[in-house]
Amino acid sequence: MKKRFLIIFYLLLSLQIFGQKKVVLRNQIEQIIAAKNAAVGVSLFGLETGDTLSINGNKNYPMLSVFKFHIALTVLNKVDKGELSLNQKLFIKKSELLENTWSPFRDKFPDGNISITLKEAIQWTVKNSDNNICDILIRLIGGVKTIDSFINNPDFIIVNNEEDMHQNWEAQFLNTTTPNNATHLLKKLFQTQILTKSSTKFLYKTMLETSVGQNRIKGKLPKNTEVAHRTGSSFTNDAGLTGAINDIGIVKLPNGQHFAISVFVHNTTEKFKDGEEIIADIAKATWDYYQKN
Repeated sequence: MKKRFLIIFYLLLSLQIFGQKKVVLRNQIEQIIAAKNAAVGVSLFGLETGDTLSINGNKNYPMLSVFKFHIALTVLNKVDKGELSLNQKLFIKKSELLENTWSPFRDKFPDGNISITLKEAIQWTVKNSDNNICDILIRLIGGVKTIDSFINNPDFIIVNNEEDMHQNWEAQFLNTTTPNNATHLLKKLFQTQILTKSSTKFLYKTMLETSVGQNRIKGKLPKNTEVAHRTGSSFTNDAGLTGAINDIGIVKLPNGQHFAISVFVHNTTEKFKDGEEIIADIAKATWDYYQKN
């Protein structure tokens, strides 16, 4: 009886100390946010420990290219079901390589009319955030309604593809999600609850190779830290307002454990690099918290 009492006592004591330390992290993040002119949503999840923290975690924020993560999930689910194959060829027409949009693929193959595999298309979309290849994938699977149906959550809203989002200022804000929902999907991916093991491994590796947004989650973490992430960015209007600077991802700690993090920075008048630094500072505070605990 005495031994059981001591176990319960030390368990409660450790939970109290752990809770107090998490309050410190929350205060740090709130101070980071308070110092900037931006609406910010944050969601954190310890993938091995199960502890959570969120600030504005249930509010909806525009996703911008974060939705390419959801597109990849939907496409790979069809691969898992045998409806598509990573080795199948997609013919990319020149007419599909729209101008005035972010497209490293168009820059490399300006004349188009070239075939690539579905695997390569996913890599261009996730790693390079290519908007034209992204829309080709959306058309391949039957439009944004297919993605909405697969994700199937009221906290995820998708109505526009990339071309539609470039029509006007407001159009880019119609696709939304919550930080908590984004983190929940990252958790499910990590725990192989959405895709098969092989598809999970492929998408995770592709996210590790993301070439954009290096100054966000990864910005202030130790060099060569393993971060599987997907970013999203809007343009800045004539009034100096940037609609969105986002990053969601999974960070691997030196002890082999991981945490999922989703940060959405909305309607900020900060310089773009300062908006990215909000995400970097939050990721670094989270890293330090897990390192100490």
